[in-house]
Amino acid sequence: MDAAEILFIVALAVLLGWSLAVAISRGRAIDRLREATGATDSDDVEKKVREALEHAEDAHWQAEQTSHDTDYLTELLTAGVVRLRDDLTVEFANGAAHVMLERRPGSMAGRSALEAFVDARIEVIARTAMDFGAANGELTVRSSSGATVTVRARRSPVSGVWLVLEDVSELRRLQRIRAEFIDNLSHELRTPLTTISLLAETAARDAESASPRLRDRIAKIEIETGHLIQMINELLDLSRIESGTVQLLLDDVDLVKLARTTAERLRMFAERQGLRIDLDLPDRVSPVRGDEDRLGQVLVNLLHNAVKFSPDGGRIVVGVREDPGEIRVWVRDPGIGVPRADLARIFERFYKVDRARVRGRGGTGLGLSIARHVVESHGGRIWAESEEGSGSTFILVIPLAPADTAPEASGPQAG
Repeated sequence: MDAAEILFIVALAVLLGWSLAVAISRGRAIDRLREATGATDSDDVEKKVREALEHAEDAHWQAEQTSHDTDYLTELLTAGVVRLRDDLTVEFANGAAHVMLERRPGSMAGRSALEAFVDARIEVIARTAMDFGAANGELTVRSSSGATVTVRARRSPVSGVWLVLEDVSELRRLQRIRAEFIDNLSHELRTPLTTISLLAETAARDAESASPRLRDRIAKIEIETGHLIQMINELLDLSRIESGTVQLLLDDVDLVKLARTTAERLRMFAERQGLRIDLDLPDRVSPVRGDEDRLGQVLVNLLHNAVKFSPDGGRIVVGVREDPGEIRVWVRDPGIGVPRADLARIFERFYKVDRARVRGRGGTGLGLSIARHVVESHGGRIWAESEEGSGSTFILVIPLAPADTAPEASGPQAG
């Protein structure tokens, strides 16, 4: 046997071995495909694989269409929409975001949040949303327009953070105009109303020998003038609170002492209405950090409403309790109650329940709104629980003062 025959035999053996290896490998691959697809024979495997490929192509097409639709919808929005990656670089920004920030179209993608917004507060909001799921903020855009923008950040369930930007410059401008109007109007009305009140008081003294009918009319003038003065004062107070011009003089406040003092202030007023004020107070609670006068104003408003809307012979309860990390204060009355539909709105300015049910007892509709703003400015919350015809309970919760606040070192400071 010569060398050519030997070489041919070796090549044939290699070819047979390779063919056998390919066949074995193909058989194993078919077995794996059969196992993955649940097919029973080779023909069925081919059919199953072809169907899987078709489904994959359909899914890819649907994903592309969804992406196109999402991009199209975000471009239609007037609000700015920005998506940040986990490293806080901009992955996507719609046209409204570029216009709002005065950026060239498409120039924000790939930049860091600081480069895109030129404001470190955006990073703080985005990182807070990454940590806690959501965050909100308001800032002034550093651009020629100086627009005021609210930023709502939400952590994506996949990765990164979504930001929604809304231009509220016009809204803030209108709010400033409204606050200035209320402030000016209140000042202009105070002087004539004070004059009318003094004249009515003088007329009441001079009319002691007049007819009962005249004295009754003068008394009504005094009552209505006092009502108008109260409304002007509360409206001015609320306007200042909402505009943020009111400063809180912070100190350690004992809410048990404050509740007891407030109850004593209104006890005589309640007794004239045939009502009793009872106290449900512990010996002491931990102090809260707040403005004692403002918190006292809240309790006065709640107690005054409780007396005003309770029937004669009723019992009003003022209570205080310390819960973990906070102090709870409540005022419970046996009055007419608040309908369920009104519970969510009674803390709005000028909102009143059905006038037919409280005829002759209505107030300005501002006291509860002021109370809500004061409580929220202390980091607390306030709400009402009531059943119509069975009385109401108004509850406010104020967080405790920090543990490292030493009473001897504390003093009034601007908040």
